[in-house]
Amino acid sequence: MFLPQVLIFSSPIPHILHKSHVPSTSPHIFLSNSLCSPTTPPCSPTSLTPPVKAQLEEIAVMETEDTGKPIWESRVDIAGCADVIQYYAGILSTALSGEIHELGHGRSCHVRKEPLGVVAGIGAWNYPFQVLAWKAAPALAAGNTIVFKPSEFTPLTAVRLAEIFGEAGAPPGVVNIVQGGGGTGQLLSRHPDISKVTFTGSVATGQAIMRDCAADMKRLTLEMGGKSALLVLADADLDLAVKATLIGNFLTQGAVCTNCTRVFVHDSLQEEFVRRLKNAARKLKVGDPRMEDTTVGATISAAHAAKVESYVTRAVAQGATLVYGGSRETVPGLEGGVYLRPCILSQCQDHMDVVQEEVFGSVVSLLTFSSVEEAIARANKSPFGLAAGVITRDLQAGQDAASQLQAGTVWVNDYNVFPPQMPFGGYKLSGLGRENGVEGLLEFVQSKSVYVNATGSVPSCPLFPSPN
Repeated sequence: MFLPQVLIFSSPIPHILHKSHVPSTSPHIFLSNSLCSPTTPPCSPTSLTPPVKAQLEEIAVMETEDTGKPIWESRVDIAGCADVIQYYAGILSTALSGEIHELGHGRSCHVRKEPLGVVAGIGAWNYPFQVLAWKAAPALAAGNTIVFKPSEFTPLTAVRLAEIFGEAGAPPGVVNIVQGGGGTGQLLSRHPDISKVTFTGSVATGQAIMRDCAADMKRLTLEMGGKSALLVLADADLDLAVKATLIGNFLTQGAVCTNCTRVFVHDSLQEEFVRRLKNAARKLKVGDPRMEDTTVGATISAAHAAKVESYVTRAVAQGATLVYGGSRETVPGLEGGVYLRPCILSQCQDHMDVVQEEVFGSVVSLLTFSSVEEAIARANKSPFGLAAGVITRDLQAGQDAASQLQAGTVWVNDYNVFPPQMPFGGYKLSGLGRENGVEGLLEFVQSKSVYVNATGSVPSCPLFPSPN
């Protein structure tokens, strides 16, 4: 059976900072041109989709044990990863084919798409399998090798996906898993053999990685935080608005960077919207994430749960109304876990900490507005710009609002849907670059222009000596 190269570091690790910890086979494999090019990548995505689909249940159980999210949600996540891998297998033959320009008079220009080399991936704890799939599938399809560090809180499923890559034909050294904390990630971002870093996580860590990569001008893709807004316009279908709010706040115990944690509701709808949302939230079952009827699973750690609770406490102290939830739950048989009931806050104001800062938990803040112009202006008044949403029966109004919202993704009458064809990334502090879609693939290549003169002569130039 294939075993990916796995290195385990503690953090901090000052005694080995002078050593090379990029797996030694990665640069060697990359430098073999016969293995690494967009036309003959070291591991084609074509062979990866069937084993991921065949092992979906096994991987989903592991993902639930790793993250605490409900088993049904893990199944959806893994199936979506298979779709992303299959998408890149389908576009590979055309997306990186390059360009040929005939310039006339025996001259031409060929634009080649070439791999970058060794890519470092650094992942977050909320979607460990998905983060590696979204990074590795395009990186390998483009002809690169990858060294990936999952979060120290969720180390398991990345190793399983690396095993699948190997079982599908990836040579040793093409996919490598490096376990460790922040010090390990810093080793990768500073390593001279790394050509690109692709990161998912907090703004502070992303900024630190950007500083590290500036020294040798590494390429970067940064998918960072968000404080996204959902606009519920006056003509909105309230049932649809409630569903968008639920899926936009309570997946993965609220630890989703795109979550619409600021929901702006038109004045005329506020009272009825709050009533319906509260009724829907009361039906959510907090419990054992392995059970089929559980809708909200375990928070990643006690420290993170305390952080989420502190935002709720401060919000109430600043004048918000606690409509529902925000309390801890005890799950029989799992008393050692940490479980939080999803929280709804109304009467929120733009200046509140819970409205300004990323909570990364199941806490939704409700705000009201009188005009669409006001709602858009307030939604845009944020240092983040990852995502946004609009609920309206008037599709033209939805498109108009989408064009004005400062966000990398805007959903109209839906939320938190990620088809593999759709590029994903943020504005402002939410990041750099894009994942998924053709744009996601192009993040892992560099263009080389080759000019060919087939005539055997060049035009006359004053610099050339006169013929004798």
